[in-house]
Amino acid sequence: MNEDRSRNDRPVRTLPDSDDTRDHWYDRVLTRLGLKPRDSIRHDLEDALDEAVEDTDFSPQERAMLKNVLSFHRIRVEDVMVPRADIVAVAADTNLGELLNLFRTAGHSRLPVYGETLDDPKGMVHIRDFLDFIAMRADGGASEAGSGDEAPLPSLGQIDLSMALSSANILRPVLFVPRSMPAIDLLVRMQATRTHMALVIDEYGGTDGLVSIEDLVEMVVGDIEDEHDEDATLTIVQAADGTFVADARASLDEVKEALGLDLTEEEGAEDIDTIGGFIVTLAGRVPSRSEVIEGPSGLEFEVLDADPRRVKRLRIHRRMPASDSEAGEGQPLAPRPESAAAE
Repeated sequence: MNEDRSRNDRPVRTLPDSDDTRDHWYDRVLTRLGLKPRDSIRHDLEDALDEAVEDTDFSPQERAMLKNVLSFHRIRVEDVMVPRADIVAVAADTNLGELLNLFRTAGHSRLPVYGETLDDPKGMVHIRDFLDFIAMRADGGASEAGSGDEAPLPSLGQIDLSMALSSANILRPVLFVPRSMPAIDLLVRMQATRTHMALVIDEYGGTDGLVSIEDLVEMVVGDIEDEHDEDATLTIVQAADGTFVADARASLDEVKEALGLDLTEEEGAEDIDTIGGFIVTLAGRVPSRSEVIEGPSGLEFEVLDADPRRVKRLRIHRRMPASDSEAGEGQPLAPRPESAAAE
């Protein structure tokens, strides 16, 4: 390290390597002199939001949204997308009656439309376009039957619900984007094209996921729920016998918070996000219903619900040590309380 000294013979303080403890005024001087990239302003703002805990100028909600805005550039499409297995889509040859029932149960205003498979997307259908088509057909039947000065009521009996969706000519285009695309670029593209749905494609051109403009906005403002959204249920719940019932889509971070075990450190778990993916990796295949998979740290995963493509729901047991199992044979396999473990 150099031992240079200033004119007043005081030692010059060297800047630490850590960004978290850097000298902010020194950074500002370098920035104004053009010796430091202007991108450091982003870090200054992030640090200011972290430090100003007692600042009354911003509410906690405003501070949280500002942090989300500043970190939005780091988010990719793959971080936001709905995975392929969870996409609610409709085939192009589906009749209007079936489409009506699907809109009732899906809880979405837009549905992707495909040909033979989801890898053959044809566009999307919006519930408003669907209702406009139904209303136009109903008004046409009513105008023919109506008489006098009174406006005739729509005649729903004139609508042919056996008509195929592809024949109704109400499909709209969707965007196709890769997983690695920055989320902010997709948001700008959606705004420019006035298209609120994008299909995520893989390297072979197949459908990998789906992103809506609401998914992107929620990354900044938080979850947006309307009157028809059901109350969110916990992804991991402790049962009465001490075991844990989990949605397979629960993240490994949520599992760590509930069980106190970090599964991300296990071999092969570096690129896994959910407990369902972790179990599939352990088994080397998709386990079937009622199958029990042995895991690390004395855990056992009992598959409660699954289909040929994925695990949906599971129960997490903790295997008892041999001494405990002999003393209390037949007792449920439950995790030890933290207080007992501490003792």
